Amino acid sequence: MDEPSEPEAEQPPPQDDHAFLGHPRGLATLSGLEVWERFSFLGMQAILVLYFADTAADGGLGMAPGTAASVAAAYGTMVYLVSVAGGWLADRILGSYRAVLWGGILIACGHYAMAVPATAMTWTGLGLISAGTGLLKPNVATMVGKLYRTDDDRRDAGFALYYMAINIGAFAGPLVTGWLGEHEGWHWGFSAAAIGMTAGLVQYVLGRRHLAGRGHSAAYALAPDAMRRAVWWITGGCLAAAALATLLAVAGWLTMDRFVDLLTLVSVVAPVVCFAVMFRSPRVTPEERGRLRPYVVLFLASVVFNFILFQAYSTMMLLASTNAETTILGFDFPASWYASALGAFEVALAPVVAALWARMGHRQPHASNKIAVGVVLGGLSFLLMVIPTSGHAGDAYEMAAWWIVGSYLLLGLGDVLLETSGMSATSKLAPRAYRSQTMALWFLSLALANGIQAQVVKVYGHVSNPVYFGVNGAVAVAAGLTVIALAPWLRRTMHPVH
Repeated sequence: MDEPSEPEAEQPPPQDDHAFLGHPRGLATLSGLEVWERFSFLGMQAILVLYFADTAADGGLGMAPGTAASVAAAYGTMVYLVSVAGGWLADRILGSYRAVLWGGILIACGHYAMAVPATAMTWTGLGLISAGTGLLKPNVATMVGKLYRTDDDRRDAGFALYYMAINIGAFAGPLVTGWLGEHEGWHWGFSAAAIGMTAGLVQYVLGRRHLAGRGHSAAYALAPDAMRRAVWWITGGCLAAAALATLLAVAGWLTMDRFVDLLTLVSVVAPVVCFAVMFRSPRVTPEERGRLRPYVVLFLASVVFNFILFQAYSTMMLLASTNAETTILGFDFPASWYASALGAFEVALAPVVAALWARMGHRQPHASNKIAVGVVLGGLSFLLMVIPTSGHAGDAYEMAAWWIVGSYLLLGLGDVLLETSGMSATSKLAPRAYRSQTMALWFLSLALANGIQAQVVKVYGHVSNPVYFGVNGAVAVAAGLTVIALAPWLRRTMHPVH
């Protein structure tokens, strides 16, 4: 099959475009969008598990801590599962620019729905945010990749700056939503998230002329008849699934626990199916297929690390709310503000890492080694928590704030190393015919991490905290060391990708 031609709107900008901190000016537009998207998403997520676990009398849903963490993880699973559909829609129907635009609109509508103090609107809002994030996340990252040619040494540094922008939103979001949620009411926090996403959409539309991939047509668009059939099937399928879920819930079969288990099962099956399709597709060349094999290892490393990372917004939030100091130098702060420490470290570390990679050029470590070190740091962040949670007769103890802050420092550095290198490697290793969908496959690793987390966190509160954090941390460290051991094979099979 012939490759589609790339009109001007789809091509990378000239290599002499250094308008934004030495990078293409389109990076500023996409980074600005992600600042506000992460502000809304992680601002909401920082208080979501606390909202679930709070009593109904105080405006929460009254869930047990383990159940609250499991449901929050299931929501994360759903968000990233939809990313595969988002990648396909961008490749075949919408195009990257419109997929991101419509995704942002759905996210904003979801946050506005959650601002309404009604349980039904909470679930409706979470559904809209899941659909919107699935459209937006894989395609924004793909559009960042389109700003650079494959051999451009600025590429990894550009992704690091992009990730720094993500974490500016991750830092600011919990500060605003956390204070509003714990002082004014949870739904006030959700309102702030809605306003943030709206701001992101406005600047995205205003800066669209600087983007590669802004064309209105999809790169691998379906034929008109096939596209009409696909739209009808998608619409009908979504309506049928919603009707069936409603019927099963009313009948009492589709309980919350079963829904969580179903999402975990799908999170396991989906990446297996996606890898199988890509390996067997005639649109994938033998050379591209060879580079998919090491990508499986990087995918699994991402699963292990993100299993730890996402608990910064679930079990770590619950631990902070019950067993950590929330006063520093006489200043009282909401427990959800601990989540901002993670974003703050990543904001501070991302430009340092970006400058280091840019300075080293081709001498920088291989992507697989960066990812492996990130996984080890993630495991160490949990192993650190064994110390302050050990040696207590009961659960009525209070640890110093610096233990959680130190854990987030390790986790933040690991996140900068792994996510920037992982997204950059994905954009390089992606088969041409599955560019957006391969980036969506990276986000499926996040879905699988959340799916596993949704099951594991059920034991939180039923086993001792030292055992919980110690076992999970040790597994992550072992996984990272395994990737380091595989480095020679990974370098050979990923060539010429560095």
